[in-house]
Amino acid sequence: MSAEQRITGRTGILFILADPVAHVVGSDRLNARFAAEGLDMAVSPLHVQPKDLAAVIGTLRLLQNVRGFGVTIPHKIAVMPLLDAVTPRARLIGAVNFVRRNPGGRLTGDNLDGQGFVDGLAASGIGLAGRRVLQLGAGGAGRAVAFAVAEAGASALFIHNRTAARAQALAEAVGAAWPGCAAASGPDDPRGFDVVINTTSMGMHEGDPLPMDVGRLAASTDVAEIIMTPALTPLLVAAQARGCRISLGTSMLDAQYGLVKQLLGIPS
Repeated sequence: MSAEQRITGRTGILFILADPVAHVVGSDRLNARFAAEGLDMAVSPLHVQPKDLAAVIGTLRLLQNVRGFGVTIPHKIAVMPLLDAVTPRARLIGAVNFVRRNPGGRLTGDNLDGQGFVDGLAASGIGLAGRRVLQLGAGGAGRAVAFAVAEAGASALFIHNRTAARAQALAEAVGAAWPGCAAASGPDDPRGFDVVINTTSMGMHEGDPLPMDVGRLAASTDVAEIIMTPALTPLLVAAQARGCRISLGTSMLDAQYGLVKQLLGIPS
């Protein structure tokens, strides 16, 4: 947060709900962007355990100066039935990552992860149109990324997940929504793919195994993360060492800034 930023009774308050919260960097990055634009907004993480989520959501409805809140691991799916409405995009994905608090306390959820991810890739110089993509992971964020990758024009999307049935179900849903993208589940072998995307949590904690065999990565393959802490995960470090172009998870977050403002009706 900027030293010049002041929080008063006029400040619009945002939260980011997570469990744990030590890895959350979105609050700091959003605060910096708000301060740089001179917007009277402030963001703080809230450590919310799953058993307390419903109670916290009920409280946020009552707080008149709360403009909305972000939702991250492990609440993106669990929050949905606690809201009054979700956008068609969030309904298709089956997960929410940001919620607008409307006057009167009505809550509307959206999912900005996928569009933010694709926009972040573009900012890193990585396109998706006509390319073959291997995605690792099929969780809440993985669902958002998968639909956005197909919408962005990828020619093929192969999804690998520890639970094969989850990967297959996601591939079928993506294929139904975007028939022009050949979607299927498969192994985690990156050979023959133009882009590899890690949407798992592997790499967030010290000692995590790599999510795939990086020895099979070609230098021509682009590698992207959604993990934000650390910014350079072991996968990205290994990919760089092999000559791959990379995109950091923070790129996805930075690209969501304008989307958050639009959702909350915050003028520029």
